[in-house]
Amino acid sequence: MAAYWNALFGGMLIGAAAMLLLLANGRVAGISGIAGCLLAGQRIVGNGAFVVGLLFGPLVFAAFSGSLPVMTVSTPWPLVLLAGLLVGLGTRMGSGCTSGHGIVGLARFSRRSIAATAMFLAGGLFTASLLELMR
Repeated sequence: MAAYWNALFGGMLIGAAAMLLLLANGRVAGISGIAGCLLAGQRIVGNGAFVVGLLFGPLVFAAFSGSLPVMTVSTPWPLVLLAGLLVGLGTRMGSGCTSGHGIVGLARFSRRSIAATAMFLAGGLFTASLLELMR
C-alpha cells in the first residue's frame, strides 16, 4: 500500500485544485481549455498561473522529496510529437481533455463528460490490448 500514497495524495491535490478553481472562479480545470485560452490571449494572468504551476510542479516535488521524479521516454521523439498532435485533435473533437471531462465533468455528473470518459477508457484499453497482441 505504501507505493500508492504518492498517487493518492497527488490525486487528492488535483481534485482539490479543480474544486477550488470551480468554486472560486466558476471555471472547469480542463488543461486543453486553459491552454487554448492562454494561447488566444484570454485571462492571461489566471491561465498563465495555472500553466506555470503545472510546469513547476516537479520542482515543488523535488523540494519536498529531495530529487526530481524519474521519467524515461523510450519512444522516438517524432512518434511522441505525432501522438501529441493526435491527442490535441481528439481534444478538439471531444470538446475537452481527460482532465476536464474525467475530473470535473464526472464530479458534475455531466452526460457529455461521462460519455467522453467512457470513450477515453475504452480507447486506452483497446490500444493497450492491441499493442500487447502485436508483441
